[in-house]
Amino acid sequence: MPRPGFVLEVDRSTPPVLVWHGEGFRLERLPAERSRVVYAPEPLAPLPDPDAAVRRALLEPLGDSPPLPELLYAGMRLTIAFDDLSLPLPPMRRPDNRQRVIEAVLELAAEAGVDDVVLIAALGLHRRMTDAELRHCLGDRIFDAFAPYGALLQHDAEDPSGLVMLGQTDKGEDVEVNRRVAESDLLVYVNINLVAMDGGHKSTSTGLMSYRSVRHHHNVRTLQHSRSLMDRPNSELHSSAWRIGRLLGQQVRVFQVETTLNNDTFPSQMAFLQKREWEWGVKDRATFVAASRGADALSPSAKRALFQAVLSPQQMTSVQAGEVEAVHAATIANLHRQQLVEVEGQSDVVIFGLPHVGPYNVGSIMNPILVMCLSLGYFFNFYIGKPLVRPGGVVIVSHPTPWAFHPVHHPSYIDFFEEVLSSTTDPLQIEKLYEERFATDEWYRHLYRTSYAYHGVHPFYMWYWGAHALEYASNTIIVGGNRRAVRRMGFKPATTLADALEMAEDQVGRDPTITYFRCPPIMLANVH
Repeated sequence: MPRPGFVLEVDRSTPPVLVWHGEGFRLERLPAERSRVVYAPEPLAPLPDPDAAVRRALLEPLGDSPPLPELLYAGMRLTIAFDDLSLPLPPMRRPDNRQRVIEAVLELAAEAGVDDVVLIAALGLHRRMTDAELRHCLGDRIFDAFAPYGALLQHDAEDPSGLVMLGQTDKGEDVEVNRRVAESDLLVYVNINLVAMDGGHKSTSTGLMSYRSVRHHHNVRTLQHSRSLMDRPNSELHSSAWRIGRLLGQQVRVFQVETTLNNDTFPSQMAFLQKREWEWGVKDRATFVAASRGADALSPSAKRALFQAVLSPQQMTSVQAGEVEAVHAATIANLHRQQLVEVEGQSDVVIFGLPHVGPYNVGSIMNPILVMCLSLGYFFNFYIGKPLVRPGGVVIVSHPTPWAFHPVHHPSYIDFFEEVLSSTTDPLQIEKLYEERFATDEWYRHLYRTSYAYHGVHPFYMWYWGAHALEYASNTIIVGGNRRAVRRMGFKPATTLADALEMAEDQVGRDPTITYFRCPPIMLANVH
C-alpha cells in the first residue's frame, strides 16, 4: 500500500526543506520546534491496463445511465467535448488520458454507424489551443482525422451565432451554451480531474458556456463565500455551476467520463523534487545543486523555455463514466485516495513555494496576477475543513513575480495591472467599476476569438479567485518578487524567507507557528 501523506514537525535535526521559486528552487531552514512541513502522499500505482479500464467504464456506467453503446445510433449528432490545456500540470506524456478515452468513444461510435461527430475543446474563457497542443492532447490519429475537415472545434464564448440560450435556473442564472452542444443528441464530456475543484457539472457550466453564464459563478460574492474551492458542498461556485449544469442536462443528454492521475509529477531527471529531503541520496543532492545553479545562470526566458518543456510521467489511476453526479462522486473519492493528507490544527503562518506553471500560463509567463491567483486562489484553497492558516494569519509566498506579461496570451492582464490595480485592489470595487468594460471590449473580444488571448474578463476572475483569502488572511508577503509588482497588488515584498517570517510577527505576534505546504506534488489538506 502507498504511504499516506504526512506532517513532519521540524526540530533542530531536520534537514533544510526545498522551496519552489518559480523556475528554480531553494533550500530553506525553518525555525525549529514551531514549524511543520506537510508532504504529499506517495504516488498510487497506475491502472495496469488503462485502455481496458476505459472500455469497461463506457460499458458499465455509473448512476442511471445506459451503457454508451446503447446511446449511439446511425444518423445521430454526437459531440465529444474535452478539457483544455489548463490541465494536467505539467502536461503529461503521451498518450494523454483524453486521447485514450476519446479513441474508445470513437471506436464505439464507428461500430454504431455514427458519422456526424464533432470534437470541441472546452475552453470557456481561456485562450485557444495551438495545433501542436491539440495534437499532444488528442494524439496524431484523432487530430489528423478531425482537424483538416472542420470537425475539431474550439469553444467560442463570444460567437453570437454559435451560442444558444437554454433558459435560466431558479436563481436567475443564464444558461447560454455552445450551439453544437445544444443541438446534439448526445454530449460526451471527457475530463481529467487534476484537483477536486474540477469535473462534475463545472466541466460544462464553465467550459462550454458564454461569459453571460460564467459570470454567475465567477464573481466576487460567490468566491468570497466559497469555503474552499476544493470542497464542493462548501463552495458557492459549485452550487451555481451545479444549477446551471442540471438545467443543461434537462435539455441535452450528457454522458460524463472522468479520469484521475497519480501524483508521479516529475520525470526521472527531476526525481529529487518528488522525494522528501531526508530521502535524498548523493545523486539527488548533486542533481539539486546542478539544477539550481544551472537555472540561476539562465535568462528568465531561457529558464521558462526549459521548465515549460517538462512533461510529467503521471498515469491514470481511475476512470468512471455515466451520469454526471454519480461519476463525479466516484472521481472525488479516487482523487482523495491519492491527494488527501490529514493535518491537525491551523497555524499562524503558512508558506507556499510556487512552481513554474499554473493553469493559465502553460507555454507562457507567470505574470503577477497569476502569482496571486495560484497562491491565494489555488494553494490557499488546497484544503477541506479549514484553511492551513488561522483567521488573521499571514500567507508567505516564494516566487520571483516578474513585472512581465505574455503580450499574445494576456493582453487584458497588462491593462488590468496598469490601470485597475493602480486604482484599487478591492475585488468588489474592481468588479463594480471595471469588469463590464473589459468583458465587452471589442479589441479584447477580437483577440480572444481570432488569436490566442484569454478573454478580456479573465484577469478579473483570477483576482476574484483569491477573494476569500484576501478577506481571511491579515497579510500576504512575497519573497524574492519584483518589489514594485508586489506592492502594486497590495502585498508586502521580502528579500528572504527569514525577513518574511520576521515581518509576519508584526501581524501574528512573536514566535508564530508555521506550516510549510510542500507542493507540488499536488495534495489536499484535511485540516481538523
